[in-house]
Amino acid sequence: MSAVVTSHRAALLLVAAAGFFLLAQGRADAQWWKRAPVDFEECADVAEKAATKAEKTAALADCNAKFAGRRKPGGGYSYYDFLQDRTFDIAGPNPTPEEQKKIDEAYTAYLANQRRSNEAAQAIARQQREQQEQQLQQLQQVALRTEVARVPVPVERPKVQQAAGAKPKAAPCAKGSFSCEWPRLSESLNDLKKLFNPTPSKPAKKGG
Repeated sequence: MSAVVTSHRAALLLVAAAGFFLLAQGRADAQWWKRAPVDFEECADVAEKAATKAEKTAALADCNAKFAGRRKPGGGYSYYDFLQDRTFDIAGPNPTPEEQKKIDEAYTAYLANQRRSNEAAQAIARQQREQQEQQLQQLQQVALRTEVARVPVPVERPKVQQAAGAKPKAAPCAKGSFSCEWPRLSESLNDLKKLFNPTPSKPAKKGG
């Protein structure tokens, strides 16, 4: 009878020990979860305590993968989308599905704006290129006209000069004009003077 009691007591002690072990393990697990970081900043603080630089780098990379948001000074979190180069306000350390949907919609609008901006820039560049080509054509036309103006015009071949000593022929004049009649009138007047005022003959020289 005593052997049975002893065995029963041993079994109870074993069960109690197992229960105590499980309870202690549960409390340890609960304490570990309480110490788990809730956001990137707490996770980074834990990573800073790593023993080696390599472990610290790996821990920080793990924190960055777990938490996309960053604490804001006034409370709440912000999410930086490097694709848009823009920051979004979020409620927790990671975007909720609704918040992520808004971020994706904003990215779609961002791509559309970028496409329109690129098309406008290409249109402006194309217009400037056309204007430059027109200006170049105008400059070429002006240069061509200038070169044509510089080409000497062929002059008329000069006439054969008159023989030496020959009097040049008088230029024709209009009949009845004073310039044409005056030479003839002058000759007539000279002839009349000779008639009325004959030139006295020279006396003959006496001999010896």
